[in-house]
Amino acid sequence: MLENDTKPVSGTAQRCWVLTDGAAGNERQALALAQALELPARNLVLPLRPPWSWLAPRRLPGGRLAVDAGHRHHLAPPWPDLAIGCGRAAALLTRLLPDLSGGTTRCVQILDPRIDPKHWDAVIAPQHDGLTGPNVLNPLGSLNPIDDAWLASGREAFAHLGELPGPRLGVLLGGPRRGAPLDEAWTNRLVAHLRARRQRDGGSVLLLASRRTPDALFERVRDALEGVPGLQWRNVADGPNPYPGVLGWADRLIVTPDSVNMLSEAAATGAPVHTLVPETLPPKLARFHAALRQRGLLHDLEDEAPTTTAPLRETAAIAAELRRRLGL
Repeated sequence: MLENDTKPVSGTAQRCWVLTDGAAGNERQALALAQALELPARNLVLPLRPPWSWLAPRRLPGGRLAVDAGHRHHLAPPWPDLAIGCGRAAALLTRLLPDLSGGTTRCVQILDPRIDPKHWDAVIAPQHDGLTGPNVLNPLGSLNPIDDAWLASGREAFAHLGELPGPRLGVLLGGPRRGAPLDEAWTNRLVAHLRARRQRDGGSVLLLASRRTPDALFERVRDALEGVPGLQWRNVADGPNPYPGVLGWADRLIVTPDSVNMLSEAAATGAPVHTLVPETLPPKLARFHAALRQRGLLHDLEDEAPTTTAPLRETAAIAAELRRRLGL
C-alpha cells in the first residue's frame, strides 16, 4: 500500500482522499486534481480482492470486503469530504464511499468508469472516450500538474541540463500497446530521424524511458545517440528521474504515440511536440491525436512547427468547475 500525504492531514479532518490502483498515470492525474483544488490530500492505494477486482466498478455484496484484508483498516472513519478516484478499481471505492460515509463524502471519478456516470457526483473523462452526461466533464487530454511554476521548479532541480548545448531535444519513450506496436521498423524510422535532426540542428538530446519502455527500444535509441551531448535515463539506476527537468529545459519534444498522459504533459509545456505514428492507431487514441493536431499541439516528426505554442493546461479549469458544481 502506497500512502503519501501531499499536505499535512489531521486525524480528525481529512478533506480529501486520493484513491488509485497504484498505476503511475492514474495516481498522477488524481493527485494533480487534488492539488489544483488546494485540498489536503491523503494518497491511498487499496488493492481489491476477487471477485470484486474482476467486476469493478460493478457492485457486489460485501462492501468493505472488496478491499484486501491487510488494507481494509484504511477504509474507515474519519471520512473525507471528497474522494478522487482514477482507474477502474478506484471507481468501485468511490462508488461505495457515499454509502459507507453516510452520505458525507462527495466522489469524483477520473476516466470512463464503463458504467453509467450517475453513480458519482462528477466524472472526468477525456473527449476521445466519448462519454457524456450532465455530471461529466470532458478535458481534451489527461489531468496533470504542469504549469509555469512546475516547469520552473524542474529547471531549478536539474539546472545542469540548461548548460547543455541548444537546441535541446527531449525524447520521451513509452512502450508498445495494442494497435501501436513500436516495432523494429518504427524504431528504425525514429532513429533515422534523430540522426538527421541532430546533423541538421546540432544541440543536445535528452532521452528518457518510462516504466513501459522495452529494453531493446531504449538501447537501440541510446546507441544511435552515442557521442551526442545530452542525457540517457533508463531508470533509477541512472540517478533521480530528470523528467521535470527535461520538460522544463527542452526546446522541442518527441513523444512516442502510445501514451495519452505523456502527450498531454508534453503539450502542457508550450514547446512544440512531435510524434511518429505507426500505420494505424486504436480508435480512441486516434481521436486524441486528431484533436491535438487540430489545436496545433501535435506534429509529425518532419513537420516544421512553431518554436512555441499555447500550452494545453486544463487541470485548473476542471478544478474550478468542480468547485462551482460541488460547492467545494
